Amino acid sequence: MPNRLPLIDSDGEVRELLDADFAAAKRLDSLPESVQKTLRGLGKRGSQRAPTKELVTIRLSRDVVDHFRGAGRGWQTRIDEALKKAVKTGIA
Repeated sequence: MPNRLPLIDSDGEVRELLDADFAAAKRLDSLPESVQKTLRGLGKRGSQRAPTKELVTIRLSRDVVDHFRGAGRGWQTRIDEALKKAVKTGIA
């Protein structure tokens, strides 16, 4: 097997895959069944034991959405927390 470049550099960044990487890859069905089962299950989320949230559609003011989205990922959770706080304090 020829020497190949490492897939991840010292900073943990994954390099762009080359044709040689794809040529050296193995088909999923050539791997042991236990490995196939694990790889097929990656990224799949199990069902919730006790659903704690309900999916709803709500229309919000643009400035409210911009405020929460501006703080980055998790903006919907932060809106949920703000609403819970408003309910708890009797504002809503």
